[in-house]
Amino acid sequence: MTDATFSELDGSGLIVAEGADATAFLHAQLTSDVAGLSGPTTQYSGYCAPDGRLLATFLLWRLPDRIVLQLPTALREPIQARLSKFVLRAKVALADGTSRWTLFGVSGKDAPALVSPFVVGLPAAAHGVAVAGGVAAALLPDGRVLLLASPAQADAIRTGLRSAAQELNESAWMRLDIEAGIPWITPQSQGEYLPQMVNLDLLGAVSYRKGCYPGQEIVARTHYLGRLKQRMHRVLVAAGVAPDCGDPLYSEAFGSAQASGAILNAAPRAAGGYEALAVIQTRAAQGGRVHWKTPDGPVVDLQSLPYSIPD
Repeated sequence: MTDATFSELDGSGLIVAEGADATAFLHAQLTSDVAGLSGPTTQYSGYCAPDGRLLATFLLWRLPDRIVLQLPTALREPIQARLSKFVLRAKVALADGTSRWTLFGVSGKDAPALVSPFVVGLPAAAHGVAVAGGVAAALLPDGRVLLLASPAQADAIRTGLRSAAQELNESAWMRLDIEAGIPWITPQSQGEYLPQMVNLDLLGAVSYRKGCYPGQEIVARTHYLGRLKQRMHRVLVAAGVAPDCGDPLYSEAFGSAQASGAILNAAPRAAGGYEALAVIQTRAAQGGRVHWKTPDGPVVDLQSLPYSIPD
C-alpha cells in the first residue's frame, strides 16, 4: 500500500454551467472572481442572499468547456433552482451533474503519484487542474487531490485506488476539510453567516474588486468598515456523540449563559472525539474557556488553521 487514502465523495452534488455566458453569469452571482480565472483551475466561492448571508459554499471547477460547482448534495437542487431564476436571456444552461461524474478524494504523501495513471501532468500549483480522457484532477492547497471522473472512467479509477490505497468513509475526507479550514454551508446553516464569518475571504473566495453580486454591498461594507465580530475556528470537542450543525457554544469570558458561537461542520477523529469548525465571537475565542452545547458542557479546545485569522 502507498502512503495514501481515498474516499468516494457521494455527499457532494455537482451543478454544471455550460454556454457562452457561463463565466459572466456566475461572476455576477458568486462572491469570487470567476471572470479572472484562466485555464483549468479550481476556486472556492460562495453564494449569498441579498442580505449578504451565505446560501451555499462551493469548490468551483473551471474546465475547458464548462464550469462545475461542487457543494453538499442536499443543497444541489435548491441552489440550482435559485440560480436558474436569474439566467433570463443569458446564454447559459444549468444542469445536475451529480450523475454525470463520480468524485474521489485522495489524500496522503503519495496522493499525486497515485492519481498519475488516470491523468497526466497534475499541476504543481495549488488549485491547478489537469484534464484528460474524461477525468479532471485538482490539486488542493494542502496537497490532497480531487478526481472528477466520467462513468466510463470511474470503475477503473475505483479499482486502481483500491489496489494501492486504503479506502475511508466520507467523514474522513470531511475531517481533512475541517483541518484545512474549508467551510461547507448546509441546509441547517443557510442564511446564518456572512462570507467573512466563515473565512471565505481568507480562502480567496471573496473579491472586493469585482462588480455587483447578491449581497455584495453588505459584504463589502463589512470588509471596509471592519465590523466583523465573529470568525470561524477549528476546534476539538471531547464528546462521545457527534456535534450537530448549529449546536451552541458558551464562553466563560462572557460570564453568562448567552451563546457565543455555534458548530458549523464536524467529523470524528480516529483518536476519539470530534474535529469541528465553529463560528465564535472574537472576544470569546480570545479569552476564557469555551463549552459545547451547555454553559457547563465539555470544554472545546481551539486548534490552529493553515491560514491566519485577523485579530
